[in-house]
Amino acid sequence: MPDATRHLTLANGLQLTLRHAPRLKRSAAALRVHAGSHDAPAKWPGLAHFLEHLFFLGTPRFPLNDGLMRYVQALGGQVNASTRERATDFFFEVPPTTLGGGLERMCQMLAEPDLGIERQHREREVIHAEFIAWSRNPQAQQQFALLQSVSPSHPLAAFHAGNRYTLALQDSAFQQALGSFHQRFYQGGQITLSLCGPQPLDELEHLGRQHAKLFAAGEHVPQVAPPPLSATNAALAFTHEHLPRGAEQALELLITCLDDNRAGTWSGALRERGWLQGLKAETLYAFAGQLLWHLDLELTANANPDEAIALLHGWFSFIRQADPEQLNHPFGLLQLSRERNASALELAHRDSTGRPFAKLDTQGLQALASLLEGLPCSPHGQWQLPPVDPLLTAELPAVTAQPLPPALKISDQLPAARQYAALYLRWHVPSPLRHQLQRVLEQALAPLQARCERASVQLQFTSAGEYWQLRCAGLSAAVLRAVEQALALMLTPPASCWLPRATQPAALIPIRALLKQLPDAVQGSQPAAVPACTLAQHQLASLWQQASWHGLAAGFDNAALGALGSVMQHCPGQGARPNPAPTWVSRRWQHAEAPGSEHALLLFCPLPAANEATGRLLAQLLQGPVYQRLRVELQLGYAVFSAFRQVEGVCGLLFGVQSPHTSQVQVLDHLRTLLERGVSLDPAARQALAEQFDEAAMANADVAEWAWQTHLATHPGRLDALRGSILKTRQTDLDQLLSNLLDTGSTWLCLANAAAPDTFWQGEKA
Repeated sequence: MPDATRHLTLANGLQLTLRHAPRLKRSAAALRVHAGSHDAPAKWPGLAHFLEHLFFLGTPRFPLNDGLMRYVQALGGQVNASTRERATDFFFEVPPTTLGGGLERMCQMLAEPDLGIERQHREREVIHAEFIAWSRNPQAQQQFALLQSVSPSHPLAAFHAGNRYTLALQDSAFQQALGSFHQRFYQGGQITLSLCGPQPLDELEHLGRQHAKLFAAGEHVPQVAPPPLSATNAALAFTHEHLPRGAEQALELLITCLDDNRAGTWSGALRERGWLQGLKAETLYAFAGQLLWHLDLELTANANPDEAIALLHGWFSFIRQADPEQLNHPFGLLQLSRERNASALELAHRDSTGRPFAKLDTQGLQALASLLEGLPCSPHGQWQLPPVDPLLTAELPAVTAQPLPPALKISDQLPAARQYAALYLRWHVPSPLRHQLQRVLEQALAPLQARCERASVQLQFTSAGEYWQLRCAGLSAAVLRAVEQALALMLTPPASCWLPRATQPAALIPIRALLKQLPDAVQGSQPAAVPACTLAQHQLASLWQQASWHGLAAGFDNAALGALGSVMQHCPGQGARPNPAPTWVSRRWQHAEAPGSEHALLLFCPLPAANEATGRLLAQLLQGPVYQRLRVELQLGYAVFSAFRQVEGVCGLLFGVQSPHTSQVQVLDHLRTLLERGVSLDPAARQALAEQFDEAAMANADVAEWAWQTHLATHPGRLDALRGSILKTRQTDLDQLLSNLLDTGSTWLCLANAAAPDTFWQGEKA
């Protein structure tokens, strides 16, 4: 049954969009203000971004410790905001019964913010820390250079992020501009609010009317039309002017064509030649009929770039001449798949931007024709439109049911009625060739992973220590088809995957680089340098003979399990029991190589599985104080977080900080001081945390991941038991766990982009 939607205009001018989606477990709100960085005075770059930050610092009615961010985080939800060129978005996702509390906080902080000068000074330093990290990030700088390639008179070519020098807080003209910007744009006529969840439309409408009335009434303020973009001189960047309504969705269709790597397509032609290393198409700017988009194309060293571009122009020519309905029909199926798999947050965000998951309407098809007319075309190459991707088929594969292998366990924590299935397979690979052969498998799986991403199926191949892991999740029929193809590719990779390739992974900011290396560190290993060498199929066959595997399936009904049994007949390796989760007996500092000059640190404090409930509550109670002390008061940097995490079957507390000026050892000392202060049990927080582990309230992916991590820990549990244990946690339990963590004999892992210091806490030797 399709979702039910409703569109209203409130008395204050606010546009309210409602979506009733019974399948959802969570509810979300997405609020779009039709004003962004290009609408702020050019004299004060970063003003709009700065204002977005100030909203989250609390108000007299909802101070910081009870504001939107703390409220949502305490509920295990998601919250964020984004300042774009001509719009600013605020969004959150929470359990359905708490949507009203989040909506009240969001509307209140935007309608009646506290713009006190003291908090402005503090938050400007956070903005400046973001600016420093942005200026040192190669990817961010590449995109900035790309934007500067348009006409110098267009605001895209200017700097809008803001820093310590552009935000002149002491200037009364700046303060007046800040207040005027808020008054002009943060009013009903400039706002679209979208609510989405399993609640009936009438209930969503009541919540929207109740809290959106906080905004002052106003008319829509026409945004100043920008000057012409002019043709960019950047490679594979495309500019368009005077496009009709629907151009963004038309570009979305075109991008799905470019992403399709099957035979007969442009991506497929590059892949068949062994030239395609990576491809990402993204919209950089869209407003008032203007569109700027870019193809980030990574080719192998042996590729012919000129021929690749010529083939692209030939593909554009073919698409331009194709029957629009032959393009629009599979696009509609793709959009339907995306809608079925979308979270409440994704649906609310799409509704707030006026871009539903749907095929192009008549206006959209006209926009597609205009879009294609503005692209370089030439008759080159042999092309065809592929058939509808089988991954979009809702019916189960027609196979003979087979019994499941004993090494594959079935979790009953995720009911099949959720229409979300997840399969985890994990191989122990002791062969010393695993690093080199892993690259072969990554190349073999890459085209399938791209297809899965298009079809809203998650297919991930990862490694940690001596283990390889395959995870596939989505609608059960799509998962079965994807896993069948993945296992075949892992057994017999295509010939092109055996050629050695010198590839450079995308640069990550330091804290993200550490998070990527954390599973290896928990396993007690470090990322290995993988020399290029010649490999052969017989070496992979030998590796699979030595490998052992186990796995977990969740969310499959009986018919799907029968089909899964057939798929698993082709799983390489020998079935086995999972090995116990890794352990270590002392505090450990591990130096991780990470790009960038900022200081970054992850502190992971492992806990016994029996302490999971207490550890989760402790992490919940520490989240607010850590953020308040390290980010707000000490202003260590904009990347500050703390949470409970399960990594490689090991549960524990995880703290992360990236700072431009505070060393890793100093950060560690701040964390120790915070832990020594202790926490006070909050019964309301305990109740809220327990409710997060009700299967009916948890995201399907979270249920499956929890089941998998407890499986890896070899201490399988039940969500209802975890809830009960959380509710029984006492102050003495929290105190004892904190005492154990601070004891010099406790085990923890410090992963940092710096060498180990001479001493750790309290004079301990590294």
